Amino acid sequence: MAQPLVKVQQVARFWSGYALIGVVALTGVACGQSPQLSAQAQPAGPGEQDNGTPVVDVAIAEVSDAGARVYTGTTRPARQVSLRSQAEGRLLSLTGDPGDTVQQGQVLGRLDNVLLQTAVGEAEAELAARQFEVARAEAELADIRTSIEQARVELQQASNDAQRLKSLADQGAIAAQEAERADTTQRTAEQALASAQEQVRTRQQSVSAAQQRVAAQRSIVQETQQRLTFANLSSPISGVVLERVTEPGDLVQPGETVLTLGDLAEIRVVIDVTDSQLQSFALGQPIDLEIDAFPGETFNGRVTRISPVADGTSRQVPVEITVPNPGSRIGSGLLARVRGGGTGEAVVLVPESALETSENGEDQVFVITESEDGTAVVEARTVQISDRADGEVSIRLGLSPGEQYVVRSNQPLESGQTVQLSLMSDG
Repeated sequence: MAQPLVKVQQVARFWSGYALIGVVALTGVACGQSPQLSAQAQPAGPGEQDNGTPVVDVAIAEVSDAGARVYTGTTRPARQVSLRSQAEGRLLSLTGDPGDTVQQGQVLGRLDNVLLQTAVGEAEAELAARQFEVARAEAELADIRTSIEQARVELQQASNDAQRLKSLADQGAIAAQEAERADTTQRTAEQALASAQEQVRTRQQSVSAAQQRVAAQRSIVQETQQRLTFANLSSPISGVVLERVTEPGDLVQPGETVLTLGDLAEIRVVIDVTDSQLQSFALGQPIDLEIDAFPGETFNGRVTRISPVADGTSRQVPVEITVPNPGSRIGSGLLARVRGGGTGEAVVLVPESALETSENGEDQVFVITESEDGTAVVEARTVQISDRADGEVSIRLGLSPGEQYVVRSNQPLESGQTVQLSLMSDG
């Protein structure tokens, strides 16, 4: 039959060195122990040697109503962004300290824009030069088109002359040489027209290339003008300033963080859960948590992410809980406590320092008992553990409520060994 769930009331603490050995004075009234254990704690009398007796801190297992483990985490904005510089320059001004509220689009910093303005001027001058090239190419194209029309007229005239003179030569009215010269003139006119037409095609290609260079340079001008606006550092979100990374006077590079901003409309708490307790959490599960900054209040959250990867050292799995935060009442960096993972098993929580490993590899704790003469003796007790987390071990079998056990000792212990209880022990 399962025992009721219990916890351990632990008030034992580390002592400074081993100076307590041989000088521990633990009376029955002061510590609440039985007269026998109190007598054991008295300093050694004349002729007695107790320098080899271990001094131990002791705690008592007590009944507890806590049915679930408490996990701790820190509040963080559900959405966090970095305000980065998109241009190189010296930071002239920066507003916003950690905790300050900002609005989306609000200018928070300004960079020295002299270099950016110079780049815009150079790009615009180059654009003007490219546009002049287009105008010159278009004028040359117009001239060539005019020469084509002239060459076409001359060709028509030469063709008419050649036909007329050929007819006269055939009739014997003129010499054949005149008809041949007219024919030569016609062929020359045809070649001139063809040459002018080829120049038109070449000039058209030149105009098209110049226009493309103008379009490319116009894009460069727009880019430099856009970069000029980068001198103003504007908030990308509405929220609060979480961290101020740089200060006025610093030279910032493109991509360098200036401020860290957070949107506190929702907060996020990440807790680390052992694999044995992971089954107690599911996506979308409602979770209640407490925040130390708001004593007595409970906040409602929901599991929004369970990491598929456990920590390689602790074997714990991060679980993310999101909590609505109307009015940004809950700030960032606050300690939050999440209660969950109750299994209904009868367990005793002891600090890891109380757990020992026997020679055969079993887990054990040392329990305080009384010998026949009333002295304090330790007994090695094999225990079964169910979980390890936050520096504590859950023991479900082997240790009962009300039993005293050793939290730590100033030297290794053996079962049946006589011990002295320290002044820090729970009586």
